[in-house]
Amino acid sequence: MDPMTILIQVVSGAVGGNVAGMLNKAKSLSPLLNTILGAVGGVAGGQLAGGLLSGVVGNAAGGNIGASAIVGALLPLVVGYFKKSA
Repeated sequence: MDPMTILIQVVSGAVGGNVAGMLNKAKSLSPLLNTILGAVGGVAGGQLAGGLLSGVVGNAAGGNIGASAIVGALLPLVVGYFKKSA
């Protein structure tokens, strides 16, 4: 667990969460919650992708950033979906 890798996952997840919030305003929570949930999702997605892709590709920095951004974008949307429907 390299601190630089965690930082990259947090930043790319936060960016993904905010982009998803801007693109889908109906499911957006708020910029702060989108950032927090995106960062949490980014770390989770990056760790998952790092574990899955490390055996296949080696050190997959691009896959790590991509997975962090995607999961970081999905987590705020999923939480927003369940919060709005309740």
